[in-house]
Amino acid sequence: MDMQTVALSRIVEKLVPELVPFLTQRELQMNIVLRDGLAVLEPEDAIEIVQHSIYEIQKQVLLH
Repeated sequence: MDMQTVALSRIVEKLVPELVPFLTQRELQMNIVLRDGLAVLEPEDAIEIVQHSIYEIQKQVLLH
């Protein structure tokens, strides 16, 4: 396994660039750990990562 940490912006810009305008800077700057690296991701994977990232940020906002 080739674990890799990348910013969400890198994933989105590479696989689903049409989503960039809809994400906040905070979301785009989130670090994401990829188990098998960026090279094996598909656009569907990127969308799932974006959804989970938005959920995590919203959860943090609700807790504060």
